[in-house]
Amino acid sequence: MKKEPRLLRVGVLGCGPIAQFAHFDACRKARNAELYAICDVAADLLTRMSAVHEPRVAYRDYDEMLADPQVEAVIVAVADQFHVPLCLRALAAGKHVFVEKPLGVSVEECEALRRRLRETDRVLQVGNNRRFDPGIAFARRFIREELGQLLALQAWYCDSTYRYTMTDNLQPIPVASGQARRPEGNPKADRRRYFMLTHGSHLVDLAHFLGGEIVSVRARLVEKFGAYCWFVAVDFADGSVGHLDLTIAIRGDFEGGFRVYGENGSISGRTYLPWYHRSTAVECFSVKDRQFHRPLGEDAHSYKLQIEAFADAILHGVPLAGAGIDDGVAAMRAMVAIARSAETGESVRLADMRGGV
Repeated sequence: MKKEPRLLRVGVLGCGPIAQFAHFDACRKARNAELYAICDVAADLLTRMSAVHEPRVAYRDYDEMLADPQVEAVIVAVADQFHVPLCLRALAAGKHVFVEKPLGVSVEECEALRRRLRETDRVLQVGNNRRFDPGIAFARRFIREELGQLLALQAWYCDSTYRYTMTDNLQPIPVASGQARRPEGNPKADRRRYFMLTHGSHLVDLAHFLGGEIVSVRARLVEKFGAYCWFVAVDFADGSVGHLDLTIAIRGDFEGGFRVYGENGSISGRTYLPWYHRSTAVECFSVKDRQFHRPLGEDAHSYKLQIEAFADAILHGVPLAGAGIDDGVAAMRAMVAIARSAETGESVRLADMRGGV
């Protein structure tokens, strides 16, 4: 691993699971970033993570980290309910912001954050890491360069009852603390809301990334034996149609994937759990040469790649390759629209959405 001469100095807020599983390692491995600081109110957790990941400085107070002039950007890796308020504080301190998905928990707060961001010259990126999966990125380029008019898109995210049997072997053993700050109540108690924000955010962003702007949705929800299944009909702005399947949890292996049908070809893709750092298996058929095309041997550490793109946008002014604020707001509107449609059985326009999931 060769580091570039100029590294973005990053401070990570939150030493919980997603930081331990993804962001600490990503910052340390990124070619153009360094894990400069970490911050958590839990002293025991901060001490353990400092010993393992060796940041230059560690803070128990977020405002103290924001006041550090050496910290150029922060990663907000805490509970969803805290995302927007903590992003606003980072922007007020003049920091660039990388925030875990979802952007927030309501349309209104996400739009408020967008308004504030537009008053600054800061970069804000949302942590939709699957955009940096080489197979998904390859499919997007094929859609833009060869597919022509889009006819239809199918995408699915089906979590597995055996998911943690697999991920527990892939991830480091998590370190917890009784001193950690948590949202009021139990966000996981409302399973519909929790699953939509946690897993649905991946699915709607994938549909938006590959298919373009989503105009309206019509959703059905079935709940049986502790499992939840959303089937969602989608209308895209270009007149194409889509179908999304969010099912948690299937009695079988994890399944994620997509199919795209267009004027000059078609695409099929199968995604894997990101902890394997394995590229989506994608095949793009082109009418032009009557051949299938697919990437091979690509770096698939999507968490590292998204940090590198974030740093490139800040250090070198390149266009933001990851999900920006508009993408985060669009995903929030889509999730709220799916929730509303599942309640009413009616087609719902994303532009009309207010409130939360």
